[in-house]
This record gives sequence, C-alpha cells and structure tokens, in this order.
Amino acid sequence: MDSSHLDVPPAEGEKSHACDTCGHRFALEKHLRTHMLIHSGEKPYACDTCDYRCFSMTQLKLHKRTHTGEKSYVCDICSYSCFNSSSLRIHFRTHTGEKPYACDTCDYRGTQLFNLESHKRTHTGEKPYVCDICLYSYSHSHHLKEHFRTHSGEKPYACDTCEYKCMSSSALQAHKRTHTGEKPYKCDTCDYRCSHLSSLKTHMRSHTGEKPFACDTCDYRCNQPANLKKHKRTHTGEKLYACDTCDYRCYEVAKLKQHKRIHTGEKPYVCDICSCSYSHLSGLKVHFRTHSGDKLYACDKCEYKCMSFSALQAHKRTHTGENPYKCDMCDYRCNQPANLKTHKRTHTGKKLYACDTCDYRCSEVAKLKEHKRIHTGEKPYVCDICSCSYSHLSGLKVHFRTHSGEKPYACDKCEYKCTSSSALQAHKRTHTGEKPYACDTCDYRCSQMSCLKRHKRIHTGEKPYACDTCDYRCAQLSSLKKHKRTHMGGKP
Repeated sequence: MDSSHLDVPPAEGEKSHACDTCGHRFALEKHLRTHMLIHSGEKPYACDTCDYRCFSMTQLKLHKRTHTGEKSYVCDICSYSCFNSSSLRIHFRTHTGEKPYACDTCDYRGTQLFNLESHKRTHTGEKPYVCDICLYSYSHSHHLKEHFRTHSGEKPYACDTCEYKCMSSSALQAHKRTHTGEKPYKCDTCDYRCSHLSSLKTHMRSHTGEKPFACDTCDYRCNQPANLKKHKRTHTGEKLYACDTCDYRCYEVAKLKQHKRIHTGEKPYVCDICSCSYSHLSGLKVHFRTHSGDKLYACDKCEYKCMSFSALQAHKRTHTGENPYKCDMCDYRCNQPANLKTHKRTHTGKKLYACDTCDYRCSEVAKLKEHKRIHTGEKPYVCDICSCSYSHLSGLKVHFRTHSGEKPYACDKCEYKCTSSSALQAHKRTHTGEKPYACDTCDYRCSQMSCLKRHKRIHTGEKPYACDTCDYRCAQLSSLKKHKRTHMGGKP
C-alpha cells in the first residue's frame, strides 16, 4: 500500500500541526482540517434522513444511530446502553462516584465538563440562551428548547400508562412516579421523601431557613421561585385566573381551583378518623390536630396556643388592637377576614345557610350549627366544676366566670361590671334609655331581647317552664324557681 495515503503521526507524540486561528495543535493533519471547520462554520457531512449537518464523519455516524436506535456501547455493571463511547465513560462515573470537574468558586463537582460550565452560570448569572419570541433567557440550552414548546404547544413525551403528555423528559419521569408511587428523593434530616428533586431542594430550605428568592420591590423573601412570582402580582395587581361561574379573579391557579369548589360543593379532603371532609388540604391538616390535640402555634405575648397559623395571627391582634379588615359600606372594622365576610351579609341581607328542620336562615355556618341544637337538644359544652352544659361555647365561657368571679366587662358611665358583653350592652341602655326591642302585637318596648321573649308569652299564652313535681307551668324561669320552693317548704 502507498504510504503517502496514510497519516503517520510524528515520532514521540509531537503535535506539529497548529491551528493559525486559535493555536490548538494536532498530531495529524486530518484532525487539524476537521478542527478548522469549527472556525469556518462549514458542515460538510449531511444526514440523508433529516436536516442534520456536522463537522466530521464520526459525528455523522453517531447521529445516524438516533434514527436506527442502535446503542452499541453497553455498561457491564448495569443495563445502560448508549450511542457513543464518551457517553458510556460519563455513565461509568455514576458507578465509581468520580466527579473530575470542580468549580473554582464553590465545592460543586460534576461528572461532565458541560455540567460544570452550566453550574458556573449560577455564580455569574449569565443566561446566554434567549427566546427570539418573548426574549425569555436561560442559562442552559435544554431549558430554552423546553421553553420553545410553550409557544409551539408541542408535547413530545407521552406516558405509556395514561394519556398524559408533557414538554420534557424530566416532567414525564416525575409523572410516571404518580403511577408507581416511587419517592426516590429523601431528606437526610427528617423522614420526608418525594418524587421530584426540586421538591427535595425546596424542602431542605425548611431546615436551613434559606430564602434565596427576593422581591425587588419590597423586603419579601421566599424559598420557591413560584411563590415569588405569586407575590409580585400583589404589587402589579395582576389577577390572571378568572372563575367561569362568577366574577372572582385571583393570582394563583391553585386558589382558583379551591374557589371553584364553592360552586361545585366538592370536598375532596376527607379525615380517615371521623370522615369530616374539606375543600382545602390545609383545612384537613388543621382538623387532624383536633384529634391529636397538637397546638403548634404559640403566642409570644401570652400562653395562648392554637392549631393554625391564621388563628394565631388573629389572636395576636387582640394584643395590638389591630383591625385591618374594613367594611366598604360602613365604619365596621375587624381582625379576621371571615368576620368581615359575615358582616357584609348584614348589608346584603344574604342568608346562605338554611335549617332543614324549620324556616331559620342565617349568614354564618357556625350559627346554623348552633341553631340546630335547638332541635336536637344537644349541649356539648360541659362545665367540669358543676356539670352545667351549654349548646354554645360562649355560654360555657360566660358560665365559668360565675365560678371564678371574673367580671371583665365594665361600664364606662358607672361602676357596673359583668361577665358578658351582652349583659354590658343591656346595662348601657339603662343610661341611654334606648329600647330597641319592640313587640309586634302591642306598644311594648324594652332594652333586652330576653325581656321581649318573656313579654310575647303574654300574647301567645306559652308556658315553657314546667314543674317536675306537679302540673304547674309558667312563662318565666324565675316564676318556676319560686314555685318549687313551695314543695320544699320554703316561702314562694
């Protein structure tokens, strides 16, 4: 064979062929020629199946295997196979743990030079890959490719178990774990496990307290970029998500889903102890604490503890006197948004909640529950000193004061003190002369609802109080007490 057709390397590994553009040196002239194509941009090798072009025959051969599916390089430790030897070498490092590429800024080490270059951009902030449609920029080329699919709508990755399709292989792998239940990522501080590496990274910040995402308008910081995006909408007022049933709009798709359950009545979160169901997962979590007795949230001003963060925030306002929620129709202010919603119904007259036994309707679900106890006779709140029972928790709290002697409500006109706010309101009318309760049968007016109820029995003839010794009945509890003394030999 004519030796002039052979590329024979120079003796002793000398690299005599130098690139006059970048100075890179090669032992063989053919390698220099291939290298020069990088500078010229010329790609003489073309795929006969697709539009792919490249600098060298070697690259073309590797590319063609993407069409044939040939994976001739196989790992002898596991079943991994690939198109080229360089990919196999990189794969071997997952078994050996070798990470030869080190960051010169932090402790990061990687198995590929490409990964190191990508990592370094987290320090420089460089995002060289820019979308030419919306100008969104990325630090990794594969992120830009995935982003393009948000414009094209392309979803090339399909689940082989259900109809799910997505834009990236990582999203597909994560989805498949919803079928297998696999949670490969584990926290090394607690028992938390998850199916996404990103979820684990976010979780780890709950241990470190790290909040790397900062608002550029205020001091807000958070541990997830998604939370920062939501927060920024509080500055812009942007509410992207709209209910198709009513006028409700919100900042987050999750809140829209929760809102829609108001219309559908759906309560997908069910307690496995008592079968109580909730429309929000957070509601179920708080409910579980009623079984465990766990009160995670403590006031730093007093000994108060509670089961939810929102309850703690509301409680703290009892110390500060803050009432941040204001009615836009009157001067009413309160310290909880739920109270404001309830109050607004006094203007609209809306009574959403109806008793299924009588015609009673009200604006609060709590009041409906209390009302239903009139029909059932249920009195779940029991005094542990004298066993008196009440249908309302507020009634029990007021009753406790008869044992403690506490009278927290004081009149600002005289020295009168009492155990309940309703008693104080009634007392204040002795100063003002106000009689807001009127009989609809005669001209009688009074300052207390209880007095009006007693008066009305004159017209109806109702005598709800019965003696358990004889047939005596009367319209007032005080009259019954007097009557009972006649059986005990006392003076009526």
